[in-house]
Amino acid sequence: MTLPPTSSLDAVPEVIEPGAALTEPGIWKKMPKKVYVGAGIVALYILIAIFAPLLAPLDPLEINPVNKLASPSAEHWLGTDELGRDVFSRLLYAARVDIPIGFLGALLPAIVGTILGALAGFFGRWVDTAIMRTADVVQAFPAYILVIVLVFALGQGAGSIIIAFTVLAWVIYARIIRSEVLRVKDLDYIHAARVAGLSRLRILRVHVFPNVINQTLVYLPNDIVFATLGLAAFSFLGLGIPPPTAEWGAMIADGQPFIRTNWWLATVPGLVIVGLGLGLSLVGEGLEERLRA
Repeated sequence: MTLPPTSSLDAVPEVIEPGAALTEPGIWKKMPKKVYVGAGIVALYILIAIFAPLLAPLDPLEINPVNKLASPSAEHWLGTDELGRDVFSRLLYAARVDIPIGFLGALLPAIVGTILGALAGFFGRWVDTAIMRTADVVQAFPAYILVIVLVFALGQGAGSIIIAFTVLAWVIYARIIRSEVLRVKDLDYIHAARVAGLSRLRILRVHVFPNVINQTLVYLPNDIVFATLGLAAFSFLGLGIPPPTAEWGAMIADGQPFIRTNWWLATVPGLVIVGLGLGLSLVGEGLEERLRA
């Protein structure tokens, strides 16, 4: 709903309901079916991560050299690795590592980038210049090289990886939100709010921010996929979660030398990552269709 710049003070409260695009009655009932399918897949992964200690038949860190590289059996559903550890148990416990890091590795950049992009687009001038030039500096570095340097500087571990992802990935959110704020801030209802004497921060928080946040929500599920794949890639290269912690990328790397004889050691963790990525992609595509309808 838009108002002409000459609207009276009494009309200002009708400018727009904060977050109306997201809190519209029945909005979730109108979502495409792919959103529910994708959300169901992601929910299943989250439940597996939560209840891994109850679902795992064996200790994922228990070494049994006598029974190394065993084929799948009733005792070891996915066999054992080169150290005799139960692969199925490690697969379940790895969800407790990959999923939280994947979500935080995308959520924190989304929060930082959305806030900085909104400030840059709304206030302009030196605020815009400082934030956007910082974004240019970050983008000037090759992405993976920058992450590798940060992980080396901070040390291996979940915290270092999340910080590295945040330093790198906030830029895309900042640019997306900035462009949306530049479009929204010149609309009639924003002019009406200014005429009413509302402070700039209140206009940004109440009237601008809820109308640009959709872009972040659409991009976030896909970014979680990228963060999860990034974690797996760095673990594959030995730069991710240090052993002996179970992690999908590290499991793929450990199983690679045995791909011809024990192909499932590397293939199954890869398929698990694909399944999570499929669920998140369906959610992202569905949200994009719904919010742009």
